[in-house]
Amino acid sequence: MKKLAVVLVLMLAAAGAVFAQNDLQVLTVVNYNKSESITVKQLKARCEIYEKQMGKKLSADERKMVLKSLVDEKLVLQAAAKAGLTIPDSTIDQYFLQTMNAQIGQNLTEKELNDLIMKQEGVSLDTLLKKQVGMNVAEYKVYLKNQLIAQQYVVQQKKDDIEKQVATDDEIRKFYNGNKASFVWNDMIKVFMVIVPKGKDPDAAKNKLSTLRNAYVNKSKTIEQFYNECKVEGAGYQAGELLVPITELTAMQIGMSYDKLLSMNGQSVGYVSNVEETAADYRFLTIEKKYAAKMLSLTDPVQPDNKATVYDYIKAQLTQQKQMLYVQQAAIDITKTLNTPAYVTEKKSGEELNKLLNW
Repeated sequence: MKKLAVVLVLMLAAAGAVFAQNDLQVLTVVNYNKSESITVKQLKARCEIYEKQMGKKLSADERKMVLKSLVDEKLVLQAAAKAGLTIPDSTIDQYFLQTMNAQIGQNLTEKELNDLIMKQEGVSLDTLLKKQVGMNVAEYKVYLKNQLIAQQYVVQQKKDDIEKQVATDDEIRKFYNGNKASFVWNDMIKVFMVIVPKGKDPDAAKNKLSTLRNAYVNKSKTIEQFYNECKVEGAGYQAGELLVPITELTAMQIGMSYDKLLSMNGQSVGYVSNVEETAADYRFLTIEKKYAAKMLSLTDPVQPDNKATVYDYIKAQLTQQKQMLYVQQAAIDITKTLNTPAYVTEKKSGEELNKLLNW
């Protein structure tokens, strides 16, 4: 029995060694600016990311497409490096945070984001990203950096042509006529709001807010003074103007019940609320302007007090779409010119490649 066990262990160890050797096999060598190999292991890692996001295993043909995308990516990155293009890590950190904060609707630091996810999900940001996209934070930032550098290179190469991709008048009017129902204003109010966070002393926060409200009502402090003072370190309060559509979603976003928001909309311009309490702060607000619901024409401002019209808004959106599509096609065209035998050597092909892709 002991002899059999030893033989089985040796067989398993040998099998593991074969898999490890397969992982290290070089599939393709890219050599535009420097020599870089793409191994089975690297391809597996990228395929696992796609498989996690798509929720299915990739076929051999799909894995070949991923291999081609890795080759194209390395070619463009090498071309970008040769052209002297780079992006600082600090910019990537900022872009990563902006992307994550946009999803949760808050403005948090990376540590605060990690703490929030630990509290809500019971796992770290690293673990959550690994589960969702197959990469931890560090790996995801490298991926973002490579994508942004590649995009920057394509834009640099095709800058003049990209700028020519502008929505036409006919495209703008067709889009508007096909989407008129989406160009509306809800009933809206423009409010000036002052907020004092509760912090560790809710009573002191409430007293501070009451004092600030009295200063506003008695006109001993102007809105401009509120703005200037709240920016000073240690001011202990926040102040600002908000355009508030009268919807349940908006009420939830500003920490107010929908009934309360409806009640406010029934007040006149100049109305000043009492001291209001939420879970996190005390606040008061005043109505500066009111706007009735309406269907918008092409010449109407897209938002109250905004110089940009619906026409301008549609033009900007369609132009951005056209330019993004052009950049995508330009990237394909650029990689076609780079992906030649002079710069790319396929080390595995045919049946030999198919066997290595069968994991």
